[in-house]
Amino acid sequence: MQQKIIILDFGSQTTQLIGRRVRELDTFCEILPYNKFPANDPTVIGVILSGSPFSVHDPEAFQVDLQQFIGRLPVLGICYGAQFISHTLGGKVEKADSREYGRAHLTEVCTNNPLFKGFEPNSQVWMSHGDTITAIPEGFKVIASTHDVKYAAFANEGNVYGVQFHPEVFHSLQGTQLLRNFVVDICGSRQGWSAASFVDTTVAELKKELGNDRVILGLSGGVDSSVAAVLLNRAIGSRLTCIFVDHGMLRKNEFQQVMNDYQGLGLNVIGVDASKKFFTDLAGVTDPEQKRKIIGRDFVEVFNEQAKAIINTAPKGEQEGAVRWLAQGTIYPDRIESLNITGKVIKSHHNVGGLPKEMNLQLCEPLKWLFKDEVRRVGRQLGMPEHLIERHPFPGPGLAVRILGDITPEKVRILQDADDIYIRGLREYTDADGKTLYSKIWQAGAILLSTVRSVGVMGDERTYEHPVALRAVTSTDAMTADWAHLPYDFMAKVSNEIINKVRGVNRVCYDISSKPPATIEWE
Repeated sequence: MQQKIIILDFGSQTTQLIGRRVRELDTFCEILPYNKFPANDPTVIGVILSGSPFSVHDPEAFQVDLQQFIGRLPVLGICYGAQFISHTLGGKVEKADSREYGRAHLTEVCTNNPLFKGFEPNSQVWMSHGDTITAIPEGFKVIASTHDVKYAAFANEGNVYGVQFHPEVFHSLQGTQLLRNFVVDICGSRQGWSAASFVDTTVAELKKELGNDRVILGLSGGVDSSVAAVLLNRAIGSRLTCIFVDHGMLRKNEFQQVMNDYQGLGLNVIGVDASKKFFTDLAGVTDPEQKRKIIGRDFVEVFNEQAKAIINTAPKGEQEGAVRWLAQGTIYPDRIESLNITGKVIKSHHNVGGLPKEMNLQLCEPLKWLFKDEVRRVGRQLGMPEHLIERHPFPGPGLAVRILGDITPEKVRILQDADDIYIRGLREYTDADGKTLYSKIWQAGAILLSTVRSVGVMGDERTYEHPVALRAVTSTDAMTADWAHLPYDFMAKVSNEIINKVRGVNRVCYDISSKPPATIEWE
């Protein structure tokens, strides 16, 4: 029986990080809204309460009935979670004199308490709260303090723990150790969650669930849909049919390269060149949101047309081999971001929320419990080529959202050529530690400022052409991102090559904005 940790989300921006840290401990976890605790699930071995944007004193503050699990399961409250435990059980939480934000160091740590086993003296942690605990409930004791926070951590004899810092963030240097102590030592995780176990379990489940049915899947060329396809192919083989739509705004030569990769993996893939339709429908459109909607609509129309043709040629009704499933590469962060936890959807995802009714198919999402780094580990376990697994995220609308202004085949050609030089350069440039720049970057791409022209000189002639902006960011989950500090010699070489070789470009810029306040994409 698979064990799991339940993380109750009170709306914190770092809840996903808690989940990723627990998974890194080879332990399955599930992130649920604060009010959705599965009281009758025998596989739950522990509960973590996340932070929150609210104060425990706010009228709209999220609350949970602690009696559902306190006394029955180990509980760890983080930041708001700790304050909620203290406030609810008879302690006191008050407004801090000043917001406690940033690095702090644990001074008095009870290293004989199992939560702090292996901690070093003066260990650095990360604080981020406006309220502070000024008294803890009866039966609890302080197990860690900082210079400014007396109740930095507390616990009772019943395996209830609270910490006012964030062990899930990088700046808490021994945060992973604390979570390991809780998940493995206190909750008793057998650490049986791994890429290998996921593949074996999921393939068996897919075989049982899908039987002899046929499945159709929309491929994008990205890692999520590619891993989903290979996983399904291992389970049902030729009964999987994949559809790869070329909307004309992929990277240079990408459609054929990806088709070759898929065929090399033994996938049954139908490639559809629908670029003419997309370019026609996008003609003259400059608004970014409208561009996205047109591309999304056209993609669905093209995909549905192909899917209906497959369905119409397959056996009907209850016969074996009928098409009854649509598979998608939905991953766990997609679903978490689409949950309405705080009353606001962080981000809507095209592959979350249902199917076109007229298709009359059931949804199959084999990766729906995985984070991005886990998807890549599963891809390696499946023996997929590294260049597919490590492919940078790429927007569904493709280069359409990297061209400012209207879309034309000529503008796409210009951007494809510039982007190709940039991405090839990142793949070829090896740093001092032997790693390529591409492998160190979360996402990179070129942006064509087609609404701008700049003056230049080439030879003895004046030019009046477009600038290209290069973008490269480092990140772990795309929720936040820092601009990548690329070497000057690399930047000089790439800039020179783009200007010399790409007709229509006479200036190259580099975007040094981080997220927030900027976004990774320009549109």
